Amino acid sequence: MLDSATSPLITRAGPDDIPGIRDLMMRAINQLQAGFLTQDQVTASHAVMGLDTQLIADGTYVIAWLEGRMAGCGGWSYRATLYGGDHSADQRDARQLIPGQDPARIRAMYTHPDFVRRGIGRLILKTCETAAAHAGFDRAELMATLSGEPLYSASGYTPIETVGDKVNGITVPLIRMGKRIGD
Repeated sequence: MLDSATSPLITRAGPDDIPGIRDLMMRAINQLQAGFLTQDQVTASHAVMGLDTQLIADGTYVIAWLEGRMAGCGGWSYRATLYGGDHSADQRDARQLIPGQDPARIRAMYTHPDFVRRGIGRLILKTCETAAAHAGFDRAELMATLSGEPLYSASGYTPIETVGDKVNGITVPLIRMGKRIGD
């Protein structure tokens, strides 16, 4: 867990951060999914997961820096897209959500494999929930990977549905989860 001597710096992501974010995501998908998915599913995950640069443009994507390195990243959204990256055109929906009526989206949460189990994911998640609550949202939803589900469950998210996203005949298991925020 984090303490005052090892607390990360949270910054808003900008366009110059995109190459580093993409590298972190690739490492996280390849290494952290491996204990939960087959190698074919890990490979297929790259078509399902990734960076949605709309989050950066909207100013709702953050980076955790620790020890001078990008330790994690994640964001929240007031748009309807639940998951997927720029390359996931069939999952994109830029429609704006209505605070108090629709749930905010927690999006593209990744921790660099060198920084897992150090509270980075939990800190980014809390940062996103707080920002979404300040924007008027009282609920949040996300699409969890099997490796991310333990963090989200421990943070109060409950399963809504289990789905599988098919890529070239290979199913990537995902869990849609939700939680009340801002209480």
